[in-house]
Amino acid sequence: MNQTMSALVGGVAPDWELRDVEVPTPEAGQVLVRVRAAGLNRADLYMLEGTYNPNTKTSNVYTAGLELAGEVEAVGEGIGKLAVGDRVMGATLGAFAPFAVLDERHAIDVPAGVDWNDAAALPVGLSTANDALVTQAGFVGGESVLVVGASSSMGLLAVQLAKALGASRVLATTTSEAKVEQIKAAGADVVINTASEQLAERAADATDGAGVDIVLDYVGGQLFAELLPATRIGGTIVNIGRLAGPTCTINLDQLAFRRLKVRGTTFSVRTPEERGEVCAALIPDVLPAVEDGRIKPIVDRVFPFEDAQGAAERMRSNQAAGKLVLALPERS
Repeated sequence: MNQTMSALVGGVAPDWELRDVEVPTPEAGQVLVRVRAAGLNRADLYMLEGTYNPNTKTSNVYTAGLELAGEVEAVGEGIGKLAVGDRVMGATLGAFAPFAVLDERHAIDVPAGVDWNDAAALPVGLSTANDALVTQAGFVGGESVLVVGASSSMGLLAVQLAKALGASRVLATTTSEAKVEQIKAAGADVVINTASEQLAERAADATDGAGVDIVLDYVGGQLFAELLPATRIGGTIVNIGRLAGPTCTINLDQLAFRRLKVRGTTFSVRTPEERGEVCAALIPDVLPAVEDGRIKPIVDRVFPFEDAQGAAERMRSNQAAGKLVLALPERS
């Protein structure tokens, strides 16, 4: 007889509903993780709205949650590097439950000294930022980086990552004056309030008139047009998120005259193999920076699992100053 657990299920109501579901069984290449904490992401809310459908979602009714940290409880066939009891974090659908299955290639070792709540706040933000900055944009130490939308939990991690990997200057944007000091504390050398300041002018002032080498854009929308004149000739812009919408009118002369490289990125349609490469890319330089404290997630609030609705409302309010985390009960 299969065991059951209480999990948050999406696709049955406007918000998640607590239901009894079967404890999943790890297939070949997968591990079963006892979830200790789960991170909340905008994509979780978009899935509820029906506007985000990653290729891992195979049914309209699904166990919710995309980010977790916990211990390996059991392993499927063919597992090579992980064993029962290992501390792991990762991104997988079904994280809002006491147990979830995780592809071994997507399991990231939790660095020593990192607690469950902090670990649950890392996988999506770290892998997204490192992939965009290093893999997509080709960052090398000494380049300048602009993080657009730096007051989000992912933006704050991106600021820390750029600094830890040796950026010469890190610029960051926000629309909230109240969040400027927090962004500076994360490592930003210059914070630009795009609600009251001209982005290209401030970027030029901070880079001796040249513009930044690389832009990581978590916002999209019409603000994207202002990124072109803020970027140096031959620089790179990577669009990661579209919180302000997916459409924008740009000046093609600015794109052409500055000979800019523009990349777009998302994980929603990537293959398991590609996502495994993204996770493996964290091992050489990023995880050591987490372990020695150069990168530390900024957690706004930890909610008990039974108050997941409160966490969702906190995210919808746009008042969170950092990551929102759900703490799972010790025993299901």
